[in-house]
Amino acid sequence: MERISGHIVDVVNSRIFSGTIEIENGRIVNITEEPQSQNHVIMPGFVDSHVHIESSLLVPTEFARLVVPHGTVASVSDPHEIANVLGVDGVRYMIEVGKKSPFKFYFGAPSCVPATNFETSGATINSDDVEELLSSDDIKYLAEMMNYPGVIFNDNEVVRKMESAKRHGKPVDGHAPLLSGSDLRKYTAAGITTDHECSSVEEAREKINLGMKIQIREGSAANNFDNLIDIIKEYPDSVMLCTDDAHPHELIHSHINALVKKAIDMGYNIMDVLKAATLNPVRHYNLEVGLLQKNDPADFIIIDNFNDFNVLKTYINGDLVAEDGKSLLERISIETVNNFVAERVGAEDFNVVDEGGDINIIGVVDGELLTEKLVGKAKSVKSQSSSFNLISDVENDILKIAVINRYESKKPAVGFIKGFGLKSGAIASSVAHDSHNIIVIGCDDNSMAMAANMIIENKGGFAVYADDVERCLPLPVAGIMTNDDAFKVASEYQEIKDLSKSLGSNLGDPFMTMEFMALLVIPKLKLSDKGLFDCEKFELTSLYRI
Repeated sequence: MERISGHIVDVVNSRIFSGTIEIENGRIVNITEEPQSQNHVIMPGFVDSHVHIESSLLVPTEFARLVVPHGTVASVSDPHEIANVLGVDGVRYMIEVGKKSPFKFYFGAPSCVPATNFETSGATINSDDVEELLSSDDIKYLAEMMNYPGVIFNDNEVVRKMESAKRHGKPVDGHAPLLSGSDLRKYTAAGITTDHECSSVEEAREKINLGMKIQIREGSAANNFDNLIDIIKEYPDSVMLCTDDAHPHELIHSHINALVKKAIDMGYNIMDVLKAATLNPVRHYNLEVGLLQKNDPADFIIIDNFNDFNVLKTYINGDLVAEDGKSLLERISIETVNNFVAERVGAEDFNVVDEGGDINIIGVVDGELLTEKLVGKAKSVKSQSSSFNLISDVENDILKIAVINRYESKKPAVGFIKGFGLKSGAIASSVAHDSHNIIVIGCDDNSMAMAANMIIENKGGFAVYADDVERCLPLPVAGIMTNDDAFKVASEYQEIKDLSKSLGSNLGDPFMTMEFMALLVIPKLKLSDKGLFDCEKFELTSLYRI
């Protein structure tokens, strides 16, 4: 039996007391309230209430190695990224790899694979697949229902998926940016219980009043913490914390612990904040994660104090998995899986014939997944065949963007984007939510082809190309992850991110921003492998302003 003493945080009963916990066979067998001299604080481990493990670029076992030093013991993980590449087999891959780690991964059944019918994915998960997944104890919930038009208009497949969740008594996650009024009422009335896409307190308040839990998101691409944290004062039982999508170079420094510390430093009630990071997700998703109660699994952390908030130790099922900022989890050999067909492209594949007039342009908003729908003119030059082609206009920051189908050999879809700021070269990625085709942005067609071909040759990765730069970070697992060492990948990603910024971009993370330029379920204008997409009208649209 192991005994650990300190100031014990009881989030269930909203109190802090001095005492000792006794641990045996991975569980807390007794808690004694007694004076003692230890000054450190013992509290439940943190839960990331909504995250795509794939966005860390790491297989689950390596993701765990990065986050346990920060006090995270569990995650509510939507595997729809790998599901878009490999279908149900991809979901099973994540589950089985996750089981190789003591970290507590709780996976959902992806509800929208593909996210829309206006893009090409590597697989489809239909209502029969969802029923099969939800019947497993390994699946805890129906993952984010991005197809809110399908919910509102009672699409048969959407209805069947949600009925499966109700039949199995498992919650349904939402995804409804800016949805309001009667449409939101229909969406929540269908049984959808969470949303991680709020960008204002007003939006969050409306959704909470209709019965939803709000996941305050602070990831590598979308940062909503500052805009939303005030909602915790009104609705402390309806708030959770999440990252959604976080890259390894940031996870190496912090995770949910940083959000908790920031909220406490801002003066929010300590117990409300800790509940958002522990109790609320555990209860909402019915997780087998301990909350420092007798007979609970011994999942907890020890911090020095609430002011400094340094995580000293992390325990999962009574085992010490991290200490003094160091992960004690060992590397495990993990097999690779993939689905990558695309063939090399040439500069000519990015040609756009000038048909005259204004064009629709994707407008980037740094730190947001939302984009603007802009109208303007592209630069036009005469080609060798005497026709006029549209090219990137570096001076006015109107650059070409292309999405290349990686599951079939097809001509790229090409559009234009403003706000990326590249002055030379191109960057490319096979991480492009949600279907994960190849996405590339560049200052000239040749650089775009060179960057894209590095991705194709490696069957996945991030690439930077310019006259004096040629660098690729391979992602051999489904083209969106690597089974390499997490700490090495974090360093390599930081390097290639810095290289991308050296081409002139002022964005916080050009790769992370680019990844979401193909995400058709986030307004306003995006690009899929099938063409330019108007997310508000939910239909493909012309490059040229009609």
